Amino acid sequence: MALDLSRYKALVFDMDGTLLDTRIDYGRMTELVFAEMRGIGVPENVLDDNGSSKFNIESGVRYLVSQGRKEELYAIEGRINGRAKELEMENADEARPIPGALELMALLKAAGFGLGVLTRGSREYAEYVLGRSGAMPYLEVLVCRDDHAESEAKPSPRAMEHAAAGLGVGAEDILYVGDHSYDHLCARDAGAGFAAVLTGTYDREDWERTGEEIPVLDSVADIIGMLDHAE
Repeated sequence: MALDLSRYKALVFDMDGTLLDTRIDYGRMTELVFAEMRGIGVPENVLDDNGSSKFNIESGVRYLVSQGRKEELYAIEGRINGRAKELEMENADEARPIPGALELMALLKAAGFGLGVLTRGSREYAEYVLGRSGAMPYLEVLVCRDDHAESEAKPSPRAMEHAAAGLGVGAEDILYVGDHSYDHLCARDAGAGFAAVLTGTYDREDWERTGEEIPVLDSVADIIGMLDHAE
């Protein structure tokens, strides 16, 4: 599927696996959420062994609300985010830009596009790795999982709406570039455009299995060759 950059005023990137090559242990991330949920009494059958940390948080939250324990949610989310941030920071010094990513951002900025990052990483982690990589000066907006309520973190479309507000454009004016189905869901449900890259979680077959027409790029660097046609 062809990608027409001229339709957009801004590009927003997922961070881990899309803009940066990072080393987060997502298996341990999910395990810590399981442990936290079990520790506060969420039954085993409420949690999905094949699920991600995001959806296990959501399933646990729904259970607690159904049990009249909504007032506990703020403290629970705070503990989970704190432990998740520790995992993120363990290998933060190993993060590197995807080849061509910084060149792309410089060219997009020069061409007048707004630029942002929307990530499920914590703000402390995101600012650290984006700063070390040299990407931060190009960004007009950064939306992280702990900037707003957990219910508004990616894949919620509210996350994209926050990015759009920060860029001063509508969600429909944004092309979101990511490596995971969460990225696609976030963009689609907010009315933003989406392009997938193969430098992170999903391979080409994974994207084909979605059954949707999604432009699939080898990496963000492929966008460099499209810029002449966007002017």
